Amino acid sequence: MNTHQLFSRFTPICLFVLFSALGIAQELKSPAEFLGYEPGTRFTRHYRVVEYYRHLAKAAPDMIKLQTYGETNERRELILCFISSSANINNLESIRTGHLKSLEGKTDNDTAIVWLSYNVHGNESVSTEASMQTAYDLITKKRELLDNTVVILDPCVNPDGRDRYVNWYYQNVNYPHNVNPDSREHHEPWLNGRPNHYMFDLNRDWAWLTQKESRQRVAVFNQWLPHVHADFHEQGVDAPYYFAPGAEPLHEVITDWQKDFQVMIGKNHATYFDTEGWLYFTKEVFDLLYPSYGDTYPMYNGSIGMTYEQGGSGRAGLGIITSNKDTLTLRDRLAHHYTTGISTVEISSENAGKLNEEFEKFYARRNYKYRNYVLNGNRDHIHSLTRLLDRHNIWYHYTAQTTVKGFDYATGKQGSLKTKEGDLVVPSDQPKSTLVKVLFEPRTKLNDSLTYDITAWALPYAYGLDAIATESSTVSHGNKTAGTETPSFSPDPVAYAYVSNWNSMEDARFLTALLKTGIRIRYSEEPFTVAGKDFKRGSLIIARTDNARDKDFFRKLTSVANKYDRELTATSTGFVTKGKDFGSSHVRPVPEVKAALLSGPPASTLNVGEIWHFFEQQLGYPLTLVDTDYFDRTNLSTYNVLILPEGNYAEYIDEAKIKRLKEWVKNGGKLIAIGHALHAIKEEKDFGLKEKEAKEDDSVFIPVPYHSWERNHVKNNITGAIYKVKTDPTHPLAFGYPDTYFSLKQNSSAFDLLESGNAFYLKENGAPLSGFAGSEAQKNIANTLVFGVHPYGKGNMIYLVDNPLFRGFWENGKLLFVNALFMVQ
Repeated sequence: MNTHQLFSRFTPICLFVLFSALGIAQELKSPAEFLGYEPGTRFTRHYRVVEYYRHLAKAAPDMIKLQTYGETNERRELILCFISSSANINNLESIRTGHLKSLEGKTDNDTAIVWLSYNVHGNESVSTEASMQTAYDLITKKRELLDNTVVILDPCVNPDGRDRYVNWYYQNVNYPHNVNPDSREHHEPWLNGRPNHYMFDLNRDWAWLTQKESRQRVAVFNQWLPHVHADFHEQGVDAPYYFAPGAEPLHEVITDWQKDFQVMIGKNHATYFDTEGWLYFTKEVFDLLYPSYGDTYPMYNGSIGMTYEQGGSGRAGLGIITSNKDTLTLRDRLAHHYTTGISTVEISSENAGKLNEEFEKFYARRNYKYRNYVLNGNRDHIHSLTRLLDRHNIWYHYTAQTTVKGFDYATGKQGSLKTKEGDLVVPSDQPKSTLVKVLFEPRTKLNDSLTYDITAWALPYAYGLDAIATESSTVSHGNKTAGTETPSFSPDPVAYAYVSNWNSMEDARFLTALLKTGIRIRYSEEPFTVAGKDFKRGSLIIARTDNARDKDFFRKLTSVANKYDRELTATSTGFVTKGKDFGSSHVRPVPEVKAALLSGPPASTLNVGEIWHFFEQQLGYPLTLVDTDYFDRTNLSTYNVLILPEGNYAEYIDEAKIKRLKEWVKNGGKLIAIGHALHAIKEEKDFGLKEKEAKEDDSVFIPVPYHSWERNHVKNNITGAIYKVKTDPTHPLAFGYPDTYFSLKQNSSAFDLLESGNAFYLKENGAPLSGFAGSEAQKNIANTLVFGVHPYGKGNMIYLVDNPLFRGFWENGKLLFVNALFMVQ
């Protein structure tokens, strides 16, 4: 058969395949062809990024699959793009399930799974631009890398922040863009593009999952558990590129293979950067300790997690002159991120077999010292913790009545705990054993005190639970629901009142939900006994007479009580067995709180966001944000609570503002000042606040070598350490708390004890229970205020030296913030 006959015989099929291939080739467009401009010459709004990925999926369906995994607070779409060979895309679910069998030591998978995350910080915007070119080249000229590799690409983790930046930049950019760093286009406003809608840093939320975007992303991440995860960032304009290996301190659970692969991938990147003459650095600044980053959280789940940092960020725009008089362009930044992205896939593809082998080893049984973490305490706190554990696919069970021995979190020493039926046990013998160890470890081992973030975060402290870390391999199982059932509430129409406990955020949400329906509530300042039950300070009293005019009272009370699973005690009398009767002046009406939050410069965007999110998404109560640029024109009498968030107010709060605040507080206002905001009002003697003066070291001065200055300076710092503090449970700010509290200190600020109103305070010992505090900081922090109240006129100054809402994850600090709003009068 000659060539003509062969072609004639197969012409219909060949033509179909040929024309189909040509059709795809003609249809598939590069980013430049689709967007109408060369990558790196403009910023692309999020909807256009999504449109381009939809185009890729439509043009190359055999190599690309898209998945919408959620949406942001501002309703922007969150997508993942799965990129691989045609055979792998057709077999994607089998690859995923086969890979997860590694957790059981049963896999024979030989495909590398690489997850690339872009633009978690919205104004670090070049990475999304780089993602589009990376995706296109992977299915065209780099497609040989995909034969044994599945790439999961998240083009924009934080679309709300990205569009905030891009929209602002387009409103302020010169035409053509101005590379002069003095130009307005290089100076973002206070609410910049870095955080999400609620001003949270999503790169510090991987473990805590306080934000909508994080919860949706981690749910899919845990369905895949990739071998490699790269997180693309930007840093200061003048900084060279940073890539792995990471800096010390490295957490002790990180395996030799994870360290080795970081070195391998770093060397691969360096080969490309050396060829181009691009500057870079490794093993500095960006350590691998704090568990809630986009590199560490994957590490503790078996991946090789890495941070890549390109110089630029929101300051750089389309181009900027750096301090050494070079011009850094968006195209430069894109080229660097593109290169490390492709290099990551390349080295992963070359080591696919080893990645699978070592991933399986990671999930083999690891004999950590503590085999079980046993927790008891408030059932709402336990429920809150188990919700977090469920989101991380961490196993737990419930105990029988028994006694366990081990490390006692409350004392920091060996001790024992008597459990009751239904207390919580989190075993370390489970697939997520490493993550369990990291999140529950009483004290994190530090091989270097110079770290990028906080050094303590143990969940028992964060959730306010008694806990024992035990070396015992077994803790008896009990009834899951014992002690946790709350019967459905049905009101007694002739009851004098209904009484509810006050010791959790669920109680607080119950309170605010009732207030929003118009139900009137009282609370007791003293403990009391009624209807055969004991109630502590802060307990809520819903009296029938207070709500007699509300014809819908019983329906609303029933609906809210059942929604929040609250157990209400009906009493036929206000005459108590012990304590104060319901008509006493010590049983006070819960006030209508009209709260304002100062926002705008110089307030901390992060703390403003924490408070904003707390009110709207956690407490469910209205809040008014008042910006600093029109604060002087605001009628303060409209509000009875003003929150002064973290910030450096030295130049903002002048004598006129102090005078105005004094008058407002004197007339019944409540000022809540947090963290560094206290420094702005400490000089006002009527406010009763005094910064503690550090004692001078009278030892002989010894000059510190220049290269040792940073390390010597840490002796004055506290880097996110946990302190055991005393509480005054009789004080309204401490209602619902026992006589001790565990506070997360983020800095070494120290204030003397107040003359009265020290609701939470540190005693003699300035050493932390967990985490790092420098020697000088420890000396100065002893006998200082943590949270307190200073009455002034008809109002109150409430001082929160530590931030109880830090990153939204310190669950046990939230009730005291609610106390500040409603209980302190």
